[in-house]
Amino acid sequence: MIDAPAPPARTPQTALARDLVALRRTLHAHPELGFNEHRTSATVRAWLEERGLTPGPALAGTGFAVDIVGAHPGPVVAYRADMDALPIEEATDCTYRSQVPGLMHACGHDAHMTIACGVAVLANERREDIHGTVRVFFQPSEESVPSGAPVMIEDGVLEGVASAFAIHVDPSLAVGRVGLRAGSLTAASSPFVVTVESGKSGHSARPHETADTIWIAQQIMSELYQLAGRVTDARRPAVITICRMRGGDALNVIPNTVEFGGTLRCVDDETLTFLREKIRRVAGALGAVYNANVDVDYHHVLPAVVNDADAIGNARGAAQDVLGPEAVVDLPLPSMGGEDFAFVLREVPGAMLRIGTASGERTRYPLHHSRFDLDESALPLAARLMTEVCIRDLATRAA
Repeated sequence: MIDAPAPPARTPQTALARDLVALRRTLHAHPELGFNEHRTSATVRAWLEERGLTPGPALAGTGFAVDIVGAHPGPVVAYRADMDALPIEEATDCTYRSQVPGLMHACGHDAHMTIACGVAVLANERREDIHGTVRVFFQPSEESVPSGAPVMIEDGVLEGVASAFAIHVDPSLAVGRVGLRAGSLTAASSPFVVTVESGKSGHSARPHETADTIWIAQQIMSELYQLAGRVTDARRPAVITICRMRGGDALNVIPNTVEFGGTLRCVDDETLTFLREKIRRVAGALGAVYNANVDVDYHHVLPAVVNDADAIGNARGAAQDVLGPEAVVDLPLPSMGGEDFAFVLREVPGAMLRIGTASGERTRYPLHHSRFDLDESALPLAARLMTEVCIRDLATRAA
C-alpha cells in the first residue's frame, strides 16, 4: 500500500487566507444597513483584537480605525473599507447566504472589510518596512444618502493623513487582475425629487377641469430624458434615470400631488451643475404651462472619484510585482456608478482600484444583483496588493 502524500504545511499565508474566507462568510451571513452596522463592527473589531491589533474609538457611530505604526518615522496613509449592505433579498444557494431577510451584501462590502483586515494584519507583520503609519478604517453607510464618508471625515479619520487608498471588487475582471484608471473612476451623482401639485384633485372623466398631475409629471419626465446630449456636450457622459413615482390611490381620481425621483450622474462637476439647474428650469416651465406648481429638490451631491495619477502609477508597479506583469487592466472609461470614497479623495490624494473577483458563471453576476458572489481566492491577493501599495506610498512620501 502506498501512503497518500502529506497535506501541505499550513504556512502563515495560507492560514491568513483561510481566516479571511471565514471572516468574509461570517460578515456575508449577517448584513446590516448603513449606520446600523453594530454586529458587523463588533465582529471586525474582535477579529483584529484577536490578532494583536488595537482598534480606536467609534467614529460616525459604527465606524472605527486601527493604526499600524511603522518602525520608521513618516507620514500617514489611510486605507478605507465600507461596511453596509443593501436592501436586497439574496437569491444564491451558498452555505453562507444572508440570514437576514431582505438584506444582502450585494456590492462586496463584506469582501472590502475582509481585505482591509488582511491589510491590517500584513502591515503589522511588515512594520520594519513601514516609513510612517498605515491607518485602516472601516466606514459605515456607503450606500445610503447622506453617506458615511463625510461623517468619518468630520470625526477626524483623516487627521494627519497624507494619502488614501481603497479597493472595489469587480465581477467583470478575472481573479488576479486589477483595474486601474487615473482621473475620473466613477461619476458624480445627484439624487433628485420632483413634486407636481395642482391644489385640488379631479375627476378622471374631466381632466380639463383640473391640472392632470400624473400627465404633467409624465411630460416632465419625457423632457428630462432628452436633456443629456442635447443641451450638454455628448463627449461628457451624463445619465438621467427616473426610479420612483408616487401619486394617487383611486383609479378614477386625478391626484392633487404626484412625486417622482431618480438620479443625475455626470463624470464632471461642471456638467452636473449645469444639468441640475436645467432640470429645475424645465420642470418649472412645464408646470407653469399646465397650471401646476412644480418643485425640484436635490437632497445630496456625491462627487466623482478622481484618482491621482501618481497614486495610480504607484499602484501599477505594486500590482505588477505582487500579481504579475499581466495583472494590470487599464480601464478606458469611468463607471457611471457613484462611490462616496470621492469625499476622501477631495481631502487627500490617492486612488481607488478595482480587483477582479470572477472565475466562472457563479461569480460573474453584476454588483447589486441578488445572485452576486465572488471567488474568495481574490481576498488574500487583494490584501497583499493593497498592503504593498500603502507601504510603497509611504516610502515615496518619506523619501
